[in-house]
Amino acid sequence: MNRTGILTDHRFSLHSPGDDHPENPGRMVELHSALGSINDHLVALDGRLADPAQIERVHSPAHVRRIAATANRQRTVLAGDTGTSAGSYEAARLAVGACQAATEAVMSGSVTNAFALIRPPGHHAEFSRSMGYCLFNNVALAATFAMDYFHIKRILIVDWDVHHGNGTQHLFETDPRILFFSVHQSAHYPGTGSITEVGRGPGEGFTINVPLPAGQGDAEYAAVFEHLLVPVAKAFLPELILVSAGFDPHRLDPMGGMQMSTHGFAVLTRCLMTLADCFCSGRLVLVLEGGYNPASLAQSVVAVLSELGGMTVSAPDTLVAQANYKRLDPVLTRCRYVHQSFWSCFRKSRPKISLSR
Repeated sequence: MNRTGILTDHRFSLHSPGDDHPENPGRMVELHSALGSINDHLVALDGRLADPAQIERVHSPAHVRRIAATANRQRTVLAGDTGTSAGSYEAARLAVGACQAATEAVMSGSVTNAFALIRPPGHHAEFSRSMGYCLFNNVALAATFAMDYFHIKRILIVDWDVHHGNGTQHLFETDPRILFFSVHQSAHYPGTGSITEVGRGPGEGFTINVPLPAGQGDAEYAAVFEHLLVPVAKAFLPELILVSAGFDPHRLDPMGGMQMSTHGFAVLTRCLMTLADCFCSGRLVLVLEGGYNPASLAQSVVAVLSELGGMTVSAPDTLVAQANYKRLDPVLTRCRYVHQSFWSCFRKSRPKISLSR
């Protein structure tokens, strides 16, 4: 059994953009209740409030001041879909600090892997603006923290949220220390994440986007991981894997059009655990992003934590064989073609690492 860290805090409910907003405190109530069935198998980690100066490592000072100015104001609109309440700034700082604490625990070896169950989410937040319900980019700040304090030189960030992580891509698109791999629903919010977006300058080739047509499920996601993520991870040799874990690709989620199941997220987690074991001593940190059906969110998070802790062991290879390659092959082929000049592994047909163990 792995030592799996979990990090959450009641103060995340201080962020309340409105009861009718999809990203409201209520989405976490059922989740916290469901955690009771596995809490004894997890290691509770202590969070902390991130210092504003730390947040400025990836965001402009003006952006940090803009969010800070919302403190104690009942309602502030930052973008058409993104607003704050009186406690949002505190919750956002806590979310950043929680992700850093989870990363620190994994890097120090006190736990094998960890899941930061935080809100507000972060992967849409760019250098100088909030959008898509996101205030600060939690995963980007965790990556920067790992590079600053643990001198990590290669970090793989995997984003399986149904929406493209435009903010994370934007922040690291020129940085070859970060390999950003996003699988998301094509032609969906925020409209970015095409296959041809590959990074810029020294970071060219280190952004890999896999936009899938609506309707894809567990088998297709597992196949994307095997045929694209595994070979590039082997070439990149990450020292740490961070995950923007959004659960809105679930078939019951109102915000997307995918057909993932609870079991599918456990399978993706097993894939990443295998990669982490192969390349970075198991160091894997997941950070909560989307997921707007409380029941499917709770069930999926419990499934992921059960996998992380070794309470369950999924078999990705079984799903990979079931994928609908008639729909998937055009995406896989196009992605290999676009990236073959950056990664020689994409000139080969099959990866050599099995995702099952």
